[in-house]
Amino acid sequence: MTLHIFNPEHDIALAAGLANFTAPHAGRLLRHDLGFLPLIWAQEGDSVLVDDVEYGKKVSRRFSRTGITLLSPADLKTLEEAEISPWGWDPALRAQLLRKGVPSALLPTMEQVDGIRQLSHRRTAAALLPHLRVDGTVGEMWECTQAGQIEALAARHGKLVLKAPWSSSGRGLRFLDAGQTSIGMHAGWIKNVLAAQGSVMAEPLYNKVKDFGMEFVSDGNGGVAYLGLSLFHTKNGAYTGNVLATETAKELQLTRYLPIILLRQVQLLICQHLGRELCGKYKGPFGIDMMVVAKGQTTDNRQLLLHPCVEINLRRTMGHVAIDLTRRLNPQEDDELVRVMRIAYEENHYKLKIQRP
Repeated sequence: MTLHIFNPEHDIALAAGLANFTAPHAGRLLRHDLGFLPLIWAQEGDSVLVDDVEYGKKVSRRFSRTGITLLSPADLKTLEEAEISPWGWDPALRAQLLRKGVPSALLPTMEQVDGIRQLSHRRTAAALLPHLRVDGTVGEMWECTQAGQIEALAARHGKLVLKAPWSSSGRGLRFLDAGQTSIGMHAGWIKNVLAAQGSVMAEPLYNKVKDFGMEFVSDGNGGVAYLGLSLFHTKNGAYTGNVLATETAKELQLTRYLPIILLRQVQLLICQHLGRELCGKYKGPFGIDMMVVAKGQTTDNRQLLLHPCVEINLRRTMGHVAIDLTRRLNPQEDDELVRVMRIAYEENHYKLKIQRP
């Protein structure tokens, strides 16, 4: 039996790195309202942890499946044998489960959780990028431990994106344009991130055309399997929704920008390289955010390139949810766009919406 847990506050908890961590109100509400999400990918005989079983049953009727049980936190003290599969592992979740009575033998050790946290540092993406640099790709990333290194990069590249090593989507970012703004405007933020997390990641500011991602799963023994594409939408850097479509339809959308052979080449390289890197360190789903970028300023001379690793999310992602949900909808391979999945905040609650485009 597998116990599934939706802990969407994971990225913030990972950045904090604390066992005694209290998620912001929005994170707690998201977990309460959408705790049933693992019903989409759970198997018969599995269980899903929710804050409130009755509320979970009420809001998950369209996703309910026989043979899968909703459990409350109070039920955890009776848990004797299970594989625990959360959205993502972090020190706070491990501590929460221990406090609820889950035997430590069912949980990863603190050393294992810290190992996952270290792998989730953006330097893992920076180290992966050189292995994915084939014809048709672009992408550089540097880890800076001093403000002077950022100043030197800004002088060389002009425009930079600065990122905290651990941060959730749309947060922990600063944009630096050496031609228009002084690095001094970001000095306080840089100092705070260096003090809290030890470094700041910097990368050139690319002319982004389209966001997308690839979803994978690691078996923990050196094998990484590709699961599918994630076509998602963002607003001000924050996630707003995913396309639900067959892989054929998603590939067709992307081939308007990039050759399919390039996408498959990068997919294979990721499986090979991260299979080695994650062996013995991480078992579970993960996703890599990518983007199509334009080199050149006009339509006539513009060249489209692939940035193959904007960031690595060493956890389940909404792209995984979209892939599993599409399987449940069971479209035919020659179908056009199926649906759009989005998270909406309505009437003081978060809701999963599946709509026609």
